[in-house]
Amino acid sequence: MILKASQRANATQLASHLLNTQDNEHVELHELRGFLSENLHGALYEAEAIAKGSRCKQFLFSLSLSPPETENVPVETFETAIEMIEQKLSLDDHPRAIVFHEKEGRRHAHVVWSRIDAQTMTAKQLPFFKNRLMEVSKELYLEHGRKLPKGFIDRELRNPLNFSLKEWQQAKRIQQDPRMIKAMFQESWQRSDTAKALKEALEEKGYFIAKGDRRAVVAVDMRGEVYSLARWSGVKTKDIRDRFGQDTQLPSIEEVKAMVSERMDERLKSFIRDVDMYYRRLRPAIEYQRTQMVERQKKERILLSEKLGKRQLQEAQQRAARLPRGLGGLWSRVTGKTRRIKQQNEYEAWQAYRRDSAEKEKLIVQHLEERQRLQQKINTLRQQRSKEISELQHDIASYLLKRREILQPRTNERRNSELPRRADRMHGPGRTNSGPEPEL
Repeated sequence: MILKASQRANATQLASHLLNTQDNEHVELHELRGFLSENLHGALYEAEAIAKGSRCKQFLFSLSLSPPETENVPVETFETAIEMIEQKLSLDDHPRAIVFHEKEGRRHAHVVWSRIDAQTMTAKQLPFFKNRLMEVSKELYLEHGRKLPKGFIDRELRNPLNFSLKEWQQAKRIQQDPRMIKAMFQESWQRSDTAKALKEALEEKGYFIAKGDRRAVVAVDMRGEVYSLARWSGVKTKDIRDRFGQDTQLPSIEEVKAMVSERMDERLKSFIRDVDMYYRRLRPAIEYQRTQMVERQKKERILLSEKLGKRQLQEAQQRAARLPRGLGGLWSRVTGKTRRIKQQNEYEAWQAYRRDSAEKEKLIVQHLEERQRLQQKINTLRQQRSKEISELQHDIASYLLKRREILQPRTNERRNSELPRRADRMHGPGRTNSGPEPEL
């Protein structure tokens, strides 16, 4: 389970983000502990109000728990992980909120703690919390018998395809799979040892080297999208400077965009538009299927919640009716019968809670599996589209390179043929450029 955390402020913004139903298909406020309010906005606002009595600016500790993509992790596993983290960071007495998100057939959790101790009005210090979370993450992988990622064993073996938020947003903007783009850049970098080889390798894929802002080296694709060469190749800026050198003359981004636009005629551009149009026609049908599924799942969960609520109320009334009243109740207290009935009621209430939680979890797992099957279709279409566009860019780049090779010899021949005529104009007929004529 991947754990990411940060210390932060702005309770209102965080509450709105955690309850965001536009980017998440299902949002559930699972628990509020240590707050007077019964909603997330009010709870985090309480933490902010208490923090004003201290000097702490980042009074919240926010944590996200993301299980492996192929695993359906039950709620109990999330709760166990949260308890382990609390003990590791000594946050077990601090107010907290737990929110579950579901998106694309995956469920993950967010936990927010207040760092402020209301008794002492001091903030809980969390030194080296990233290292401690790394230890908990390792324990969770090993405890549940899952394969430990290589990045946990050796930081140098971390997945090179892990991309940042900027990279994901850029790939989302051009509607391509960021994994394929980053893999292409990294492969081109690794199989080239000079700037010229890297330039040729990228041009084969439809990406052209240019000089960006602040002396950075970037790549421009057929659509004019600009990519940071260091970021997408997974290397340091120093490595880029070492390979290209300080005095390397590179065209500007505007010049590369103009060159690409000039070379790509309307026929070539229509190829990419055709691919976009094909998958754009498929997208509304898939999106309609997804929205209908989500709405149906929400209704099923509401119906189950209402059913469980009615049953809980009925069972609570039945347990309450067991307690003797009047003189009989007084005698039952003396004999200890009331105490035994209360213990039995508490046991049955706990069993009922576990039963209801299991029913709710069963329905959620069914919904997740159903959504995962649809997501597999969506991922397949995305991969097909990205693959077709990548292959198309490769073909277009190859065509442009061939056309450049055809045109370049003609240009050289024309230049060579113009040399004698230029010499004639410079020296006149019958004169050569062998030096000044001797004086008579």
